[in-house]
Amino acid sequence: QVQLVESGGGLVQPGGSLRLSCAASGPIFRINSMAWYRQAPGEQRELVALITNGGGTDYAASVKGRCTISRDNAKNTVYLHMNSLRPEDTAVYYCHAAVQPLGSSNFKAYWGQGTQVTVSS
Repeated sequence: QVQLVESGGGLVQPGGSLRLSCAASGPIFRINSMAWYRQAPGEQRELVALITNGGGTDYAASVKGRCTISRDNAKNTVYLHMNSLRPEDTAVYYCHAAVQPLGSSNFKAYWGQGTQVTVSS
């Protein structure tokens, strides 16, 4: 079974930095796009950043200039570097990947379990 496992969340003061990681494992043939979403209490899940298998990136306006998404294709891992964190960045951050499992001709969306990021003094 394909799994995505996030790490790197935690409590950080305003203005601080964090790096989130998400590793995909299991019977993977190919990964297309990888992305980070977040969901704050009482809010809908929103896209934070996305990276294609070719390295193209896209960011939510609220994080542009403060976050950088990257990936290591050899490790099936995606990262989110977050700087100048604000209290409004507080949310559960979820990893997403479009994966073509071994033996399948289709891509399927997979989600991680989420990691909490809290920005507070």
